Amino acid sequence: MALIKFTSKGIYCPKGDFYIDPWKPVHLAVTTHGHADHVKTGNQAYLCHELTKPILLQRLGLDLKIQTLAYGEQLQINGVNVSLFPAGHVIGSAQVRLAYKGEIYVVSGDYKVVYDGISTAFEPVKCHTFVSESTFGLPIYNWLPQQQVFDQISNWLSENWLQKKTSILTAYSLGKAQRLIKGLSGTGRKLYVHSAIANLNEAFIKAGVDLPETIRISPEISKSELQEGIVIVPPAVAEGRWIKSLMHPVTGVCSGWMQVRAARRWRGSDAGFALSDHADWPGLLSAIQATEAEKVYVTHGYTAIFAKYLNEIGIAAEEVKTQYGIEDEEVIH
Repeated sequence: MALIKFTSKGIYCPKGDFYIDPWKPVHLAVTTHGHADHVKTGNQAYLCHELTKPILLQRLGLDLKIQTLAYGEQLQINGVNVSLFPAGHVIGSAQVRLAYKGEIYVVSGDYKVVYDGISTAFEPVKCHTFVSESTFGLPIYNWLPQQQVFDQISNWLSENWLQKKTSILTAYSLGKAQRLIKGLSGTGRKLYVHSAIANLNEAFIKAGVDLPETIRISPEISKSELQEGIVIVPPAVAEGRWIKSLMHPVTGVCSGWMQVRAARRWRGSDAGFALSDHADWPGLLSAIQATEAEKVYVTHGYTAIFAKYLNEIGIAAEEVKTQYGIEDEEVIH
């Protein structure tokens, strides 16, 4: 009996009778992380890492039934041993390990293998079957070292300050924003963040995560103050009227898609920085090889190309259609 099935509601564990990151309401959702494409409202109960709980409460409401696990902690669900291991994607992100009668499956959710300085570092988990994303599953995606990317961002910021421009960086409110806040806290400039980012920061801080100080953007803050600092907003508000009203605004997009030169003018941005919270091509391959999995299911991303390559190098792989994709651009409140 296979430990997981791919159904119209999501990834289902028949023996345990629960779903992992379902896209339709179910009775029990084991949640890998808090991005909008992996967690939905309407589930009767949730199981997640302890640092994902404040995200769910902040985003989905305070009346949720949530059980949490620490990394490595085990829970028996109808005879299936369930445990969570770091995915390195965002704070609290987890791979879900399922074990039953000697058979081990790992559902990775989203992951990156390079430590970002703020999320718990990715930990490969040996298994028989591995479910992997492939968001950046093409050889062209090969990230520069993180410090090199932050040096690029810092140089761009310095040029903007010299030219009296207001620097706006766009980043997902969960994950990328906190990574930027951590990486740019040593610039000596104040960090101004959109309310969607500020709300999540507060939830993390209450949960015990140490984050550098930021300032929630409000009408009381003058445009000249913003010009002297660094403004971080979600992608969905980057083209808003408020942004255009700032003093000589320039926008830098922080996304893995910026690896491709043609994408650097994405949404009329002025600069692009290839900073991703997903594994690149070599990261995906190294993660999968470290699991020693006999079978790999490839989900969201370049599924057909990546699965074909895995088969060519001797790793049995199969493409699976899911509804994962957009992370949290719509969260702009």
